[in-house]
Amino acid sequence: MTTAEQTQPGRLLYGCMGLGGSWDHEPYTSRDIAVAEAAVEAALDSGINTFDHADIYRNGKAEAVFGEILGRAPELRDRIVVQTKCGIRLADGDHPGIYDLRGTTIVERVEESLARLHTDVLDVLLLHRPDPLADPDDVAEALTSLHRQGLVRRFGVSNMSAAQIAHLQAALELPLVANQLEMSLQQRDWVEAGVVVNTPQASAVGFPLGTLEYCRANGVQVQAWGALAQGRYTGRQETPDEQATARLVEALAKEKDTSPETILLWWLQRHPAGIAPVIGTARPERIRACRDAATGEPRLSHEEWYDLWITARGAALP
Repeated sequence: MTTAEQTQPGRLLYGCMGLGGSWDHEPYTSRDIAVAEAAVEAALDSGINTFDHADIYRNGKAEAVFGEILGRAPELRDRIVVQTKCGIRLADGDHPGIYDLRGTTIVERVEESLARLHTDVLDVLLLHRPDPLADPDDVAEALTSLHRQGLVRRFGVSNMSAAQIAHLQAALELPLVANQLEMSLQQRDWVEAGVVVNTPQASAVGFPLGTLEYCRANGVQVQAWGALAQGRYTGRQETPDEQATARLVEALAKEKDTSPETILLWWLQRHPAGIAPVIGTARPERIRACRDAATGEPRLSHEEWYDLWITARGAALP
């Protein structure tokens, strides 16, 4: 067993969507590689060892610049967890963007990601979005083949409900180990869904009830993308509720001698579902501001957690 096989995902993931330059098909530059190197260095310095990709990020350039880093420092591969996603096809010319989880497509996309990333194995592959035309048996056959060939170690999903995960898992002997969902103090449907049951507010909450419970019961790690709410509480605020929440976040950060970013991540990590936030900034100083969330337990009390939630929602609980 190699060191890479022993490496376990950390408490925090670094999302690589911001690496690789523009979203067009122009080649990435030496500056884009330098930006990626600085971000990866900041993440490693902050105790983050898991790097989250997708084949579509920057039209593949996010994976490619990361592959440049691994090509220059191959010893790094044994210290990190490399995760990527497939299943989305971006709009191209007259063709709209669609989802594609056909087995042959999954295999092709994995092979392309491996080449761009300069690695011979993915630690984790997530299916990026549900494809209504996907055949679970076809998907399972592709994933099993990738695993048997030693190309992918573990599998998961992204943006899926409990029912969708269970439907796929029934066709697959390998366990699904992760589900990546949009979750933050701003994007709160995941927590609201559990408390507005049997109230008029329930119709306004779109998060599929029971998904967190399914993940907890079946050992599926919940990963939170958009965890810092695009800087909503640490930079720009657009509503009185956001301004009040930003003030509370700042006050708690000062009280606990940490950063506002860490408070937001602790709010997610404090939940018993064992949420692993994904941070997506490419700015090294903001990555390092998340260090306490990567290296220690969340220091928020029961009451402080609720204070943040209620202030952000701008209304008392039902």
